[in-house]
Amino acid sequence: MINSEILEIKKQFKHENCSITKVSGCYVDGEKEIKTKFTESFLCLPEEETFKYFEIFKKTLSGTIGKNLINMDFPTSTEFDGGTQEFLLKLRDSELKDETIIDEFYDKIIQMYDFVGNYLILLLYAAYDVPGKTSDKILMDDASDEVYRYILCSICPVNLSKPGLSYNTDTNMIQKRIQDWVVAAPNNGFLFPGFNDRSADIHSILYYSKDTEELHNDFVNQLLGCEVPLSAGVQKETFQTLIKETLGEDCEYEIVRTIHEKLNEIIEEHKVKEIPEPLVLDRSEVKNLFTDSGVEKEKLIEFDKNYEKMTGENVSLLAANLASTKVFEVKTPDVIVKVNPERADLVQTKIVDGRKCLVIEINDQVEVNGILVKASCN
Repeated sequence: MINSEILEIKKQFKHENCSITKVSGCYVDGEKEIKTKFTESFLCLPEEETFKYFEIFKKTLSGTIGKNLINMDFPTSTEFDGGTQEFLLKLRDSELKDETIIDEFYDKIIQMYDFVGNYLILLLYAAYDVPGKTSDKILMDDASDEVYRYILCSICPVNLSKPGLSYNTDTNMIQKRIQDWVVAAPNNGFLFPGFNDRSADIHSILYYSKDTEELHNDFVNQLLGCEVPLSAGVQKETFQTLIKETLGEDCEYEIVRTIHEKLNEIIEEHKVKEIPEPLVLDRSEVKNLFTDSGVEKEKLIEFDKNYEKMTGENVSLLAANLASTKVFEVKTPDVIVKVNPERADLVQTKIVDGRKCLVIEINDQVEVNGILVKASCN
């Protein structure tokens, strides 16, 4: 799914557009015991409650694609003979009217989800009448292409509110506040099936993780049957290690700077073309990036071996996870220099008076702790 498709589903989470028919919930304590369960017709709930649910559902579809929101495809093996995808289809097709299959779903999560503390499992069923689009991408309210039937699962921590003082209107006194259990924003969740090309794709799923580095790989693999890609942080670390392993002792500042400059140029070019899909680099494209950055051919001999060893076979990397387009950082044990990536050329390495130095080209506008100073040429 791309941003516009995710946004289209999120727009359904308000009363005037709401396509949700059922919502189910299961509250689990720290001992993995079910405390309560419920299934309700969503629009029969009090309005002030539905607004709180909308906030949770929107949050489950929030974040950055490739970091918080991860598109995953089901392996073919999960689509038959009681596989995970087949089970999710049954759950969706039940429209949350079959308590047996809902309870089975809850049991799977409770058994597989590694979490310390209380949490609430929320599950909604919706049927979105997908409007058609004109050639200039304007939605046509009176022309439906299909009904997108989906489920959205949100797993939310439930925390005890902080102790404190409060004003009691009945007694007109300041007194100790009564603590209660509060449902927080979701830590994890998923949308099934995927809404790809504005249509249901039963072969894909969109997974959400609040923590971009703790994706709960085992949980996803067992519950959904999908292989979780490398996290954003691991992708960045892998790319950095790949540079160091490829360049070896010749890992010089200028080459590393050039690699990041070239990478940022590719990212910016992708943005200019307004391509909605995130920019993904496969093995050959990363290798071409190294080549274009001046890495010598003999240094690339071990590239393929290093790439597969660090990422796995046929694994691609999301360009946005590999470099920052906002800042270029040069760091020593005592000094950190942050530069606009478009002007990384202003920082060079030179030998000055027999010492290795970082040399920064400056103009007359130099500030020291917020004070405009005159640059000395001595």
